Amino acid sequence: MTLAADRDLDNQGFAIEDITTGLHASGFGQVGDGRSFSFHVEKQVLVVEIYRPRISGPVPQAEDVMAVASRKLTDIDLTDERSVSAAVRDAVAAAQPVTRTAR
Repeated sequence: MTLAADRDLDNQGFAIEDITTGLHASGFGQVGDGRSFSFHVEKQVLVVEIYRPRISGPVPQAEDVMAVASRKLTDIDLTDERSVSAAVRDAVAAAQPVTRTAR
């Protein structure tokens, strides 16, 4: 696990706050507009979820997810922090809004 010592959201609008590499890679961070995101490996896919700003609790719920993205693991070196970080950054940029059905 690596904790980011200094985050620079001004230049990139993206910061990973915590990252774990390896077979079960995961972590979380923030985008420049105040939203947070998390990522994890699920089966053979890297899954990224972007949450709405100002979530009410410490753990996001399903209704807090605003956008999602996924990437196949074939081009990601899960043992290299830079490779995982770049894949997450690209996935955050390409995330698609979640559609909700009316109840």
